[in-house]
Amino acid sequence: MQKEFGFVIWLTGLSGSGKTTIARALAERLQSEGYKVEILDGDVVRQHFSKGLGFSKEDRIENIRRVAYVAHLLARNGVVVITALISPYREGRNYARQLIGNFVEVYVKCPLDVLIERDVKGLYAKALKGEIKNFTGISDPYEPPENPEVVVETDKETVEESVEKIWSALLELGYLAEREYALQVEA
Repeated sequence: MQKEFGFVIWLTGLSGSGKTTIARALAERLQSEGYKVEILDGDVVRQHFSKGLGFSKEDRIENIRRVAYVAHLLARNGVVVITALISPYREGRNYARQLIGNFVEVYVKCPLDVLIERDVKGLYAKALKGEIKNFTGISDPYEPPENPEVVVETDKETVEESVEKIWSALLELGYLAEREYALQVEA
């Protein structure tokens, strides 16, 4: 039986911090519990939904506005939406929070030196050489969340530990408990 209470889990952090990996693991766990889940991943969104937008502050905020609107539509129709976006500016994340309402901000924190060392996609090396302009954390700012509901530290935690931390917060905030209660009332 599918559950019908939607909300948005907004993963934000620097490139390579683990947002997509955590999003996939969290989605799998939610789906195994009967939740309808959709992941809006930054790379995929840019390719299909925000093609043509650049990396200026204005374009980045417009990208967040578009993703927030789609996440809002999905959530109000009973889907748990997990976004995995750098979303570097507080202004954009605050817009998303206000629009969506049922919003859990997760700061996927990882020190820049660790990310440069990991550099899975080779992007930091290119950014440090000046080959990539407006690269968040190198030549463009990242404004860490001031009051996220959850902070995961991917240089210190396993993916499983990060997912468990998010899961516990969702229970504590009532996002998972409310759904269970609503299902009991319907029965």
